[in-house]
Amino acid sequence: MKTLFIGGTGIISAACVKLAVAKGHEVAVLNRGRRFEIEGAEQIVCDVNDPSAAQQGLRGRRWDAVVDFVCFEPSQMAQRMDLLAGRTSHYVFISSASAYQRPVRDFRVTESTPLDNPFWSYSRNKIACEEALMKAVRERRFPASIVRPSLTFGDTVIPLAINSWEKSYTVVDRMRKGKPVIVPGDGTSLWTITHNTDFAKGLVGLLGNDSAIGHAFHITSDEVLTWDQIYRATARAAGVDEPKLVHIASDFLIACLPEMEGTLLGDKVTSVVMDNSKIKRFVPDFMATTRFEQGIRQTIAAFDADPAKREIDEAANETYDRLVELYSAGLAAAKAAFGR
Repeated sequence: MKTLFIGGTGIISAACVKLAVAKGHEVAVLNRGRRFEIEGAEQIVCDVNDPSAAQQGLRGRRWDAVVDFVCFEPSQMAQRMDLLAGRTSHYVFISSASAYQRPVRDFRVTESTPLDNPFWSYSRNKIACEEALMKAVRERRFPASIVRPSLTFGDTVIPLAINSWEKSYTVVDRMRKGKPVIVPGDGTSLWTITHNTDFAKGLVGLLGNDSAIGHAFHITSDEVLTWDQIYRATARAAGVDEPKLVHIASDFLIACLPEMEGTLLGDKVTSVVMDNSKIKRFVPDFMATTRFEQGIRQTIAAFDADPAKREIDEAANETYDRLVELYSAGLAAAKAAFGR
């Protein structure tokens, strides 16, 4: 199968490219050429959001499947459909599970759960892209599917609810130094974190499946953990027996840092359980086999083996220290006021 990945170097996409190569796909990756180390895949260097450059880069070529990891806005979706019309038999748009309804009305999430997220513009833009794409499927028979990943990790990111995304070793460093780390809420809300190699099994299994056209899927692990369990498993992987977890209400965090509203209220702070029945019907051999405890040990080992990965976000560190200080002071004042 001839497969084009648009993007192809991120946490999720790189794992999908590697699996497609391993399965014998003829793989090309289109990106701007900043990072590319995937053996067996051709690289097409251009900016997909530059219409003339993209047309030139794809001129005269066609793929059985195209997977788009870097479409984030409706204008980009319109440009993609123009670019790929007649060039593929199956276009797969990577959306986001954060598009699902927030606040949560039912913790059990299926592909029929409504799409509505008033807290995060990122999610609303993904929803708008989905709507435009499904309109094209209905009215123009554009051959498309939608895939919605949730929080996914691999050897390059440590996936905690309150952490620096670009320098995610930061919170592990805090754990190892005995410093407090922040968990939103009381740590008991449920969440699912998926290893990128497991996500890749479902995604690559869908490619070229005509029966998937017009459908949306999420692809996640079936393992459901509390945030406290996730943080403690990460600490164990880092050699820390008992991390200093500080539970802070999400509304307190957002009042101090409004920019966190999307990733908290719009995504991670409410309990959700992802039902993977649909992807298993369409890809019968799909099974997420990497439990978080196993995956995070691999991740921490990868960070420990590469000093370049162990960057510390000092600005984030200062923010976390300040949040803990303010919360602790407020808690002490409240206890004193109640004579405790």
